[in-house]
Amino acid sequence: MAGGIGSRFWPMSSNERPKQFLDILGTGRSLLQMTVDRFAGSICPMENIWVVTSESFLPIVQEQLPEVPRRNILLEPCRRNTAPCIAYVSWSIKAINSDANVVVAASDHYIGNVEKFRESIVACLKFTAETDSIVTLGIRPDYPATGYGYIEADLSYPSPTNVNIYRVDSFKEKPELAIAEQYIKENHYFWNSGIFVWNINTIVNAFRVYQPEMARLFEELTPCLGTPQEQERINEEFPKCENISVDYAIMEKADEIYVYPSSFGWSDLGSWSSLKGLLPKDGYGNACVGKDIKLFETSNCIVHASGERQVVVQGLDGYIVVEKDGVLMICKLTEEQRIKLFH
Repeated sequence: MAGGIGSRFWPMSSNERPKQFLDILGTGRSLLQMTVDRFAGSICPMENIWVVTSESFLPIVQEQLPEVPRRNILLEPCRRNTAPCIAYVSWSIKAINSDANVVVAASDHYIGNVEKFRESIVACLKFTAETDSIVTLGIRPDYPATGYGYIEADLSYPSPTNVNIYRVDSFKEKPELAIAEQYIKENHYFWNSGIFVWNINTIVNAFRVYQPEMARLFEELTPCLGTPQEQERINEEFPKCENISVDYAIMEKADEIYVYPSSFGWSDLGSWSSLKGLLPKDGYGNACVGKDIKLFETSNCIVHASGERQVVVQGLDGYIVVEKDGVLMICKLTEEQRIKLFH
């Protein structure tokens, strides 16, 4: 899923070029490219990778992922949250392979331990190939995060076919700090990663049961999928879909929902603070991305300068310093929620 917009990482990101298309980690690869790298070859061939994005992002996707077939890049004419996005790609895949096993992932998340991630995905794919179940990857929390939703699992009820997969009791909204701290004390709450695994028939049938109007719309569109008429018809019909997340549309209603508890260094990279927490730091707690950054009497800062400019910082403690395309932003880490007001 690569259609999101946003400018939390301004001045690097913008609505025209959001974070999934940026080399935010300084690796030489965008988050979208890193997402595809985790799957291509080891999990599935490149021709089986699908990208759902906005019409306006097609040139960027094709530039960054030239190996992905154009047929596999689906263009949303407008934003309608994750349920219509997933419905669109599900019916498109089903039209080609009615037995497909599918992993749905956001294009802008961070995975620290790729091999462990792949092991988790392979285990879940084996499970969904043998059952009519939906599996979500739950991340074992290591601090009381208030910015993530949580999954409550019944750890006394493992799946008969995989003892590491458990039935989901409930999904919890982003909690207040006191509630998050309580979740951490108990061992059966996990961060909701938004990574889903299912058989294509399982998810299509779930839409038919729990979102019949949306399912009916894509059933009617099926004859044109993969034809020259597809985009015109999608442009006409897709805006009619309800603006709703897959969590509300399917996950909180379906019965056979399971969670695979995992630990592979996951983050949704929702802020400069979260990025700072993932990057290596010097002895003063500073995290830097850039070729020519010099720090003096500076601590607990993140400095991001991916261009060729030299950056010198002196005397700051707890700041964000970002330079991009002639724009320089200096902001307290504690005030970063105000970044959207700066531009």
